[in-house]
Amino acid sequence: MHYESDILAPGLDFVFCGMNPATTAAVDGHNFSNRSNRFWSVLHLAGFTDTRLRPEDERRLLDYGCGITAVVSRPTRRASDVSTEEFRGARPEFEAKIQRYAPRAIAFLGKRALAAMTGVPKIDWGPYVPGFADTVAWVLPNPGGLNRGFTLDDLVSAYSELRCALGDSGRLSTTATTD
Repeated sequence: MHYESDILAPGLDFVFCGMNPATTAAVDGHNFSNRSNRFWSVLHLAGFTDTRLRPEDERRLLDYGCGITAVVSRPTRRASDVSTEEFRGARPEFEAKIQRYAPRAIAFLGKRALAAMTGVPKIDWGPYVPGFADTVAWVLPNPGGLNRGFTLDDLVSAYSELRCALGDSGRLSTTATTD
C-alpha cells in the first residue's frame, strides 16, 4: 500500500502541518495513527470537528475545511531524525505546495521545522506574524504522545485560539482570545 501523508484541497480554512510523518503512520497508512497521539481528540475538543475522527477517517477533515501536510515527506521513528538541513532543503517544494493550495491559515505543529526553514531561532507559540508562503501562519504545540510538556487542556486551548482567531470574517486576528 502506498502512503500519502497529504490530505489537501484548494482553499481550505486550516492546514495542520507536521514536521514529517511517523513511521507508524506510514505503516498504518493514516496520519496521527499512534494511539498516544492526541491530534484527533484535540481537533474535536477545540471545535474543528463535530465528532472525534479516527485516523482512518482522515479524509473527512476536508469536509470540515481542514487538511494535513508535513514539511518533510520522509517517515521517521522520531521527528528528531530529520535534520535542520533537510528542513531547509524541503522549503522550496513545501512553500510552493502551500501557495498552490492557498489555505486561509497554516498551523505548524511544533516550532522546529518552521525555525529551520526560516532561520529564525526563537519562534513563539501562536501567530507567526511574517506568515509563510503568502499564508497566515500559526505555531501550535505538537499533539504527539512524546510531547507531554502540554496537557490535553493546554493543547485544546492553543488549538481553540487558532480556530477562534480565524473567525467568520476569513481574516486572522492576532488579538482573539479563546472562549
